[in-house]
Amino acid sequence: MTPRTRTVLLAASLALNLFLIGGLAGGTYIFSTRGPEFTGQRAIRFAADGLSDEQRKAFRQSLMQARRDSVHDVQAGRVGRQDLNGLMRAESLDRGAIDTALAGIRKADTALRQRLETAIVDFAATLTPTERQAFVDGLESRTAMLRRSSAQEN
Repeated sequence: MTPRTRTVLLAASLALNLFLIGGLAGGTYIFSTRGPEFTGQRAIRFAADGLSDEQRKAFRQSLMQARRDSVHDVQAGRVGRQDLNGLMRAESLDRGAIDTALAGIRKADTALRQRLETAIVDFAATLTPTERQAFVDGLESRTAMLRRSSAQEN
């Protein structure tokens, strides 16, 4: 191995190590400043984490039932988005068809959201005031349903 080859390999190794150290430092910084909620527990099912195991299970079951009841709406929204994609890619833009597709997508999305919100409120009605406070705290930090606006926080 020539000295030049050795120098190139050493430089490449140092660059790779520097990249890895930077990635680890950046990840540590993000985790330390944003906390555990940044690690993927933003899904609505984690809103009940402050409750007992039985209550978390009941909440997840109510969410699953609401989603099962919304299969038609989810499918309608998916088909509507596919249709919208085709309409937007067409050579000539048919504004009436696009508006109709958007209205269908909006209707399906609204129906799905309504079912989920109803399931959440129905579940909250089964809790004691203390449990409901813990549940609301979870909803506030993990969903848009109760998230405070920036103006309210200041």
